Amino acid sequence: MLHRRSPTLVDWLVAVAVGLFAIAEEIGGRSMAPSREHLPLWIAAGVVTAVGVLFRRHAPFAILCVYSALNVLLFVLAPQMAAAWQFYTELVLLFTLLSEVRPGSVKAVTGMVASGAYVVSMLAASSPPAGWGDIAVAVVMSAIAAGAGLAVRRHRVIAAQAAERGELLAREAVSEERARIARELHDIVAHSVSVMTMQTGGVRLMLREDQERERQVLASIEETGRGAVDELRRMLGLLRGPSADSGPQAGLDRLDDLLDQVRAAGLDVALEVRGDPVPLPAGLDLSAYRIVQEALTNALKHAGPTRATVTVEHRPGELHLEIVDLGPHESRARVRARGAGQEGGHGLIGMRERAALFHGTLTAGPLASGGFGVRAVLPL
Repeated sequence: MLHRRSPTLVDWLVAVAVGLFAIAEEIGGRSMAPSREHLPLWIAAGVVTAVGVLFRRHAPFAILCVYSALNVLLFVLAPQMAAAWQFYTELVLLFTLLSEVRPGSVKAVTGMVASGAYVVSMLAASSPPAGWGDIAVAVVMSAIAAGAGLAVRRHRVIAAQAAERGELLAREAVSEERARIARELHDIVAHSVSVMTMQTGGVRLMLREDQERERQVLASIEETGRGAVDELRRMLGLLRGPSADSGPQAGLDRLDDLLDQVRAAGLDVALEVRGDPVPLPAGLDLSAYRIVQEALTNALKHAGPTRATVTVEHRPGELHLEIVDLGPHESRARVRARGAGQEGGHGLIGMRERAALFHGTLTAGPLASGGFGVRAVLPL
């Protein structure tokens, strides 16, 4: 069984419909059969059946079996034509069972056998005897209920698998992006420690001969720094993998090169820098570059050759990034409509991870003009 649940609004509506149908049919009289004796008992039976229908999703197998068994026993002990509400309730319970349990399971097979016994007993107890048309209608309606239940369950399973796969892909994308960020930040840290170590060595060489104590302290710092660099390089070797890029780290100072690349790919992009540029921490500088790079890549992927604007604004204590494209040409509008709606794409995941790394924010979404915008705020 996929899961159990409390009665929903739909369950209440179905149960009320069954109860009202049963009461109305019993009080108003069945069109093809005489009125029943002990009418109050049959009305009570309709109400009890409605309660069972209400909780049918909580215990579909038990309710179907109990309902089928009681009706089969009734048909055998007191043969009479079944009311329409009795048969329709059986179909509802069969549909519910097969939509909840695994096909081919003991419960599914037993439930179908119980429903088959109900149909056979109902037709056998019919007066006048059921004709071939009655038999065909009963069999076809039962088959439709069973097939619909199986189809609903298959749809649920596929939807659950798709959701799980989507979550797995999202987690993998986050892990890959975090590993990439870790590699890049390790590069930055290794470079910084190397510079500190070299500067320490330079200061040590500048000391006077009588400053032996200071020389020893600086030598110890230099040795510790070299050891740290060696450890970082070993870690980087594990993080990088055989195909990782070990080229120079990118930053906003290399945006012109990036824009030249995307222009060559067909994206007409303009750069606007506002405010007074200030030196950025290496990690933040790299993440800002990657956000712009990924946003432009998404624009090329989903909008194709179009126009875009990159705005880099330096504010006190914050770096603002805005990448906006004008959207695809009319012939590609539908393609972009599909791509723009994929908020869980790997590109957006990576950009959000980089913004969150520095306690920043990133928003992305389609614009009223038909384009797509990415806006990031990174605290300095």
